[in-house]
Amino acid sequence: MTTIRQDDFVTSIADAFQYISYYHPQDYIQALGAAYEREESPAARDAIAQILTNSRMCAEGRRPICQDTGIALVFLKVGMNVQWDSTLSVQEMVDEGVRRAYGNPDNVLRASVLRDPAGARQNTRDNTPAVVHYEIVPGDDVEVICAAKGGGSEAKSKLAMLNPSDSIVDWVLKTVPTMGAGWCPPGILGIGIGGTPEKAALLAKESIMAPVDIQDLIARGPSNRVEELRLELYEKVNALGIGAQGLGGLTTVLDVKILDYPTHAANLPVAMIPNCAATRHVHFHLDGSGPAALAPPKLEDWPDVTWQANTEVATRVDLDTLTPEQVASWKPGQTLLLNGKMLTGRDAAHKRIADMLARGEELPVDFTNRVIYYVGPVDPVRDEAVGPAGPTTATRMDKFTETMLSQTGLIAMVGKAERGPEAIAAIRAHGSAYLMAVGGAAYLVSKAIRSAKVVGFEDLGMEAIYEFEVADMPVTVAVDAQGESVHQTGPREWQARIGKIPVVTA
Repeated sequence: MTTIRQDDFVTSIADAFQYISYYHPQDYIQALGAAYEREESPAARDAIAQILTNSRMCAEGRRPICQDTGIALVFLKVGMNVQWDSTLSVQEMVDEGVRRAYGNPDNVLRASVLRDPAGARQNTRDNTPAVVHYEIVPGDDVEVICAAKGGGSEAKSKLAMLNPSDSIVDWVLKTVPTMGAGWCPPGILGIGIGGTPEKAALLAKESIMAPVDIQDLIARGPSNRVEELRLELYEKVNALGIGAQGLGGLTTVLDVKILDYPTHAANLPVAMIPNCAATRHVHFHLDGSGPAALAPPKLEDWPDVTWQANTEVATRVDLDTLTPEQVASWKPGQTLLLNGKMLTGRDAAHKRIADMLARGEELPVDFTNRVIYYVGPVDPVRDEAVGPAGPTTATRMDKFTETMLSQTGLIAMVGKAERGPEAIAAIRAHGSAYLMAVGGAAYLVSKAIRSAKVVGFEDLGMEAIYEFEVADMPVTVAVDAQGESVHQTGPREWQARIGKIPVVTA
C-alpha cells in the first residue's frame, strides 16, 4: 500500500506548472528544429526561427513561453493500492498546486480562468480551478500529466458526429483550413475517434500528451489502421500548405496523434484538438517517496537557431508620427519594425469601448492615428518592463473592427493569425492595415517593449488598455489597405507548390 502525502502532491503540481511554463518538451523542440531545416518558405522559416529563439530564451530566463499561460489541465491515473494522507480532496490539492505555481513571485504566470462563464466572467485571479481527469488503474503509484492549454488552440477544437461510412480523412482535410492560424501552427493535431462525443474529445486531448514520434513511424512503417491513418493525415494536412503561423509553407503539423475507442454501430464520433507552438506538458509518477523531481533539459539540445531583426530588409516605423498615408503604402508580406508608443486592448476592452461609444461616452484614451496591439501580457518580474507579451488571436476582435476604425481614429492593428471577411472589409474601407506578430514568441516580443503603463480599464487586469513603448518590434503586414491578406495568398501558393492537393479557388 502506497501513501501519497498532501504536501508532496501539491508541491509536485506546483513545480510541474512552473516547469512547463518555460521548458518546451524536448521532442517538440527537436521536431520543430527539423522543420526549420526543411522549410523553404521565407516567411514560415522566419516565424519558426522566432519560436525557436523564444523557446531557448525562456529556458534560459525561466519565463513563460507564451503570454497565455493556459488553463491548467491534469490527467491522473491513480493506482488502486494508493491511499492519500490529506485533509484536502484531490481536486483541492491540484488547485492548491496551481495556485502556488501561477502566483510564484519569481515567475508570475498569467491568470486567465474566469468564473461564471456565461455571466459576469470574473477572473479567479489564481488560474483555478484546474480541469482534472481521473482514471483508477491497477498499481501502487499515481501517474500525473500536467498540461497548460492556451485559449487560442482550444478555441479551434472541433467535434463531429460522422456517419459510419464517412471518411475521417476527408473530414479532417475539410476542417483544418477552417481553423485558420489561431492555433499557432506548426503544432500537433490530436484526434479522438469513437466512444461517445465527450469520449472522443477526451481521447483527442489525451493523445496530444504523447511524445512526437511521427518520423520514427515513417521510418519503421505502420503496423495497424490507426498508424496508417496518422501517416496519411500527416502527409495530407501538410500538403494543404498552411504552414507556420498560416503564412504558407511546408510544415503545418509536426505530428498527428490518434486514440480510438469502441463506439455504437450507428455512430462515428470524431474530435480534433490542436496543440500549438506553446506545447506544454510534463509526465511524472509519485510513489510515496516524496515530490516529483523534474530534471531541467540541457540547453545544448536546442537547435542552433537565433532570430535577429533584419534591419537591411525590414522597414522601421515611427508610431509616434505615423499617418494614414504611410499605413496605406505598406505592402502585403512587408516586414516592419515598430518604434514608439502603441496602445493595447483585447476582447473585454473592445466590448467596453463599443458599449461606451454606443452611449456617447468619452473613451479613456485617444486612438487617433494610433496602433492597437491585441495582447494580454504576463505581469513583469524584477527589472522587466512587462512580462511575455505575444499577440492574441485577432479574429475575436473582427466584430469590433468597423467600430474602432470608423469611430475612434485608429489606423492599424497588431495581432495573431488571420482576419475574417468582416474585418478585411473594414480595413479596406478605411485604408487601414493589420499587422501580424508571431504567436509562440511572447518572451522575444517582450524584449522589444521598453516601458508599459495602464492607461484605461485597470479593473480588467491583463485585459486592461496599456500603452507600450517599443523598439524594433517585428511584425508582418498581413492585410494591407487594399484588403489583400497573406493568410489567403500564402497557403494558396504553397498548396500549389506542394502539388498533392488540388487548389480550390473562390
